[in-house]
Amino acid sequence: MTSTVDPISLPQRAASNDTEIDREALANLLVEIARNVDPDYRARLDSVPTADPRMETLRQLLVGREISELSRVTHLLDEPEQLAAAVGGVLPGAAARAPHAQLGEALAPAVERAVQRSIQRSPRTLTDILYPVFLPAIRKSIGEKIDQTFQSLNETLRHIFTWHGLKWRFEAWRTGASFSEVVLKHSLVYRVEHVFLINRNSGLLITHVAADNATSEDPQLISSMLSAIQDFVKDSFNEKEQSGLDTIRFGELRLWSEVGPFATLVAVIRGNPPEELHEIVRDVLFRIHDEYSQALEQFDGDSSQLAGIETQLHSCVELKQEDSSQGFPWLVVAAVLLVLIPAGVWFFLSWQSGQRWQAYVSRLSTQPGIIVAEQKMRDGQFYISGLRDPLAADPQSLLSGTQVDPGRVHSHWQFYQSLDPEFVLKRLTASLTPPKSVRLSIVEDRIVAEGEAPDTWIDRARAAARQLSAGGPVFDISRVRDVSPEARAAEHWQTYVSRLEAQPGIIVAQQRASGGHFYISGLRDPQAADPQALLSGTGVDPARVHSQWQFYQSLDPKFVLKRLVASLAPPKSVRLTIIQDRIVAMGEAPAAWINRARVASQQLSADGLSLDISELSELTPQELTHLRDAIQAVDIFFNSGKAVPGPAQLPVLDKLANQLKELAKDAREAGVTAQFMLTGHSDATGRETANVSISAARAETVRALLKKRGVDPELLLVRGAGTFEPAETEDSRTGSSANRRVSVTVTFH
Repeated sequence: MTSTVDPISLPQRAASNDTEIDREALANLLVEIARNVDPDYRARLDSVPTADPRMETLRQLLVGREISELSRVTHLLDEPEQLAAAVGGVLPGAAARAPHAQLGEALAPAVERAVQRSIQRSPRTLTDILYPVFLPAIRKSIGEKIDQTFQSLNETLRHIFTWHGLKWRFEAWRTGASFSEVVLKHSLVYRVEHVFLINRNSGLLITHVAADNATSEDPQLISSMLSAIQDFVKDSFNEKEQSGLDTIRFGELRLWSEVGPFATLVAVIRGNPPEELHEIVRDVLFRIHDEYSQALEQFDGDSSQLAGIETQLHSCVELKQEDSSQGFPWLVVAAVLLVLIPAGVWFFLSWQSGQRWQAYVSRLSTQPGIIVAEQKMRDGQFYISGLRDPLAADPQSLLSGTQVDPGRVHSHWQFYQSLDPEFVLKRLTASLTPPKSVRLSIVEDRIVAEGEAPDTWIDRARAAARQLSAGGPVFDISRVRDVSPEARAAEHWQTYVSRLEAQPGIIVAQQRASGGHFYISGLRDPQAADPQALLSGTGVDPARVHSQWQFYQSLDPKFVLKRLVASLAPPKSVRLTIIQDRIVAMGEAPAAWINRARVASQQLSADGLSLDISELSELTPQELTHLRDAIQAVDIFFNSGKAVPGPAQLPVLDKLANQLKELAKDAREAGVTAQFMLTGHSDATGRETANVSISAARAETVRALLKKRGVDPELLLVRGAGTFEPAETEDSRTGSSANRRVSVTVTFH
């Protein structure tokens, strides 16, 4: 069966502020719902029944929860205590969401009445609340007043007895102001160059205003720096949150900081500001908080809502005070000038005249040949006296260009001969009249004569030089050559003598010239150059030379080397050379020749020379070399901790003894002496001192056993090497046993 159900139509009703339920509308709604649910029931009912259980059930299902909530709210409104508790739970959230202006207007009367009643009941409570807030401000204000008083007192005391102090006292008397006010007006010169407004919580720069021609770095960077300094001081000294750094000073700049509820105002001041400036800066900060309190509290970096703050801050950067010192009255200045100008002109003319005179005296003092002994000015006249060389400049002519009136100058000069080289040179030239071949000149305050001249002129110059040496400059005539025949012959002879003295193997003991003949004697090595042959090219006549040379052996290395080669006759395998004044023998030679060279070396060392034969190696016959290698390959081994070889080593000792005796015999036949070094060794077991001792004992034991077998004990040398010369490393399998041995080393002499 099908049925048609009409759609539900909700009753339209005008909005109303009434919160009660419209029961009639609700009943109609329920009936309409029932008709749509059961169409048959709809046909039987023409109106709302007075009571129907199904309708009640449907109502509970649909609006039972709302009816229960309405009952609870009605009960809550009827109970004041429960209503107060409920309102208290939602009031903070409602106040937070309410507009500030409306909330303030609503709460202001109630808060005012509550505060008034609280003060009337208990004034101390409000005092305790406001004490932490007002006490720092009062303390800061009192401190600023005290600083202002001391600042005024200091400036007053500093200028009280100065010229500025007298001038400012006159100004205070003329204007009626106090003397301290006038002093501060002129002495406290300052200028506000920058003003920073910084958010107190985040440290962000709100705005920055700078005065004209003021220079600085990035304002945002400076703001961050100031905030960091404030935080550092608070953290370092555990200061309270409301405390802050009031003043920072570096050089001529001061930073004054004023802290507000939401922002801090920092003023950068150049100069010496008065303490009253704190009040001006603080008033600007209060006005900014009064006008922009909400915007400052909500500031997050966007300063678009704070556009008018810069106008307030401009009033701070316009604060400055320049030195407004006033000059004296013009009448006073004119009177002073009338008195000072004539005196100044007179003093200036006197000073100018004195300066000109001193310039003239300085010019005279720098002139060679003039000594100023005394000079003075008196009654407009100038007096000067001293010594003057006739060759010096004319003092009267030196007055030209000095603007000194010659008629006012009175001079008195006494004659003297100056020792200045220029004047001495002039007098020598005039007295000696040197020939054209001689030139006189001044070299480093010495008078030097150069060239050729006859011996008569040289004698006159030598006499003049002796006279000058008493206090004058040196007259050097060593560069003048005598051009007489006798002088030339003597010069040639000295050249020959110098050549002889430079020759190795020749020692000049005595030489002289007499009657046109030359005599020389000394010592000469036979291998030195021929003195007669050295006369060639010297210009000395050999017939006029008489020489006497005695034989001697020179210690010059070249001559010693020649004599060694001649006496020792070294074999072709030996080379003798001179190295740094030493004779060195290098190569190979038989032992007999090496012994002869060693004897020659000892003889030379007594004379201070050195024959080095350390680089010579002995030329050993082939059969000796073969037998030596066989002996040096033999080792006598020992058991651990034993100084006597075991029975197994006795055949080795017998064979070694026969080899040693054979090598000693062959060496004697070859003209050399064989010598055998027995070196004892030990392993690394035990202490080192014990190892050295046992190694030496082993060498002595082998020496005794070889002696018993017929080896000459004079040819046997012993030593203990301990563990210092191991045959094999100790960590090898046979290292310890191989190192407990006695080795043999053969040398030939």
